Amino acid sequence: MKTKFYDFQNQNLLKQALTHSSKSRENYERLEFLGDSILDFVVGEYFYINCKDGEGRLTVLRSHFVSENYLAKIFNKLNLTNMVQLGKSCQGEISKALKCDIVEAIIAAIYLDGGMDKAKEFIYKFFELENFEHIIDDNYKSKLQELIQGNFKCKMTYDTKAANDGFISNFFMDEDKVSTGCGKSKLEAEQNAAKQAIDKLFLINDNK
Repeated sequence: MKTKFYDFQNQNLLKQALTHSSKSRENYERLEFLGDSILDFVVGEYFYINCKDGEGRLTVLRSHFVSENYLAKIFNKLNLTNMVQLGKSCQGEISKALKCDIVEAIIAAIYLDGGMDKAKEFIYKFFELENFEHIIDDNYKSKLQELIQGNFKCKMTYDTKAANDGFISNFFMDEDKVSTGCGKSKLEAEQNAAKQAIDKLFLINDNK
C-alpha cells in the first residue's frame, strides 16, 4: 500500500493507521492517541516560534488547526476514503470524527516510521500553518466564558436539545435565559447561542 504523502518503510504502520476497530484488533486507536499528542506539540511549537501574539491568540490558532473540522479537511485532501479498512458492522460514509482519528493515527505512524522530523515535515506540508494570520476566532463559547468570568459572578449553562432539523440551545446565566441558538449539530447550536449572548451582553466590547 503506497501513498503520495509519505513513503513508509514499515507498511504495517500505515495499514494499522488506516484500519478501524470493527475490522481488526490491530487498528488505529493506539496510534491515534500518540498522534494527537504529537500534533498538539508540533502545532503549538510552530506558533510559539512564528506568532508573537499572546497566549489567548496562540490557543485559538492551535485549536483551529487541530480541530475535528480541520482534520477532516486534511483527510479529504489526502484522498484517504478508499484506503480506510472498515468491518462489515461499520460501512457507509466515514464520519468526521473517524476522519480526524485516522489523520492523527497517520501522524503517529509517520513518527514511528521516520522520526519527529518526518512527522513535522508532513504536518508543515499539509496543514498550511503559515496561513495562520487569516484565522478568525469564531469560538464564541470560549469567548463568552472569558467575558462573563471577567465581568460577572454567575453559573453558565447550555440547555441543548434535538429539534426537527438539528438542535436548539438556550444559554442561561444562573436561572435567567439570555439567548437561543440553532444549528445542525449540538456544538453549532451552542456556538450560535454564545454569539447571540455576546452581541446582547457585550455590545460595546464586541464592536471594539
